[in-house]
Parts: sequence; C-alpha cells; structure tokens
Amino acid sequence: MAETHPASAAAVELDGKDLPAFCPNPKMPIWSGHPRVFIDVTHAGEGRCPYCGTVYRLKPGAVVKGHH
Repeated sequence: MAETHPASAAAVELDGKDLPAFCPNPKMPIWSGHPRVFIDVTHAGEGRCPYCGTVYRLKPGAVVKGHH
C-alpha cells in the first residue's frame, strides 16, 4: 500500500522561473521546516520531498532553461 502524506494532497506547481525547486518552500510555515533539499522536476516532470512528501510538479508548458 502506498504511503500518503497530508502535505502532498495538492502538488506545488512550478514554472521555469521557479527552478531550482527546493523544499521547504517559502510558503511553508517556519515551524514545519526541515533541512532544505533540492527537488529534481526536470526529468520526470515532478518530484517528491523525501522529508515531508510534498509533490512539486512542472506546470504544463513550463520552459526549463539549461544550466551553465
């Protein structure tokens, strides 16, 4: 059975300008913080925080620019 997390009920949608994605994100309350981790959403279109389970997803049509 898959594990569910209350924080992942709704995915955080990101645009290309929001990358790199990281969790906890600025909209999360400080009291619920955990160590900052970067979430790779560029390969599969979405990723999940290993600490809290929050799902981060690219918006449809989001343009991801390469890193130099």
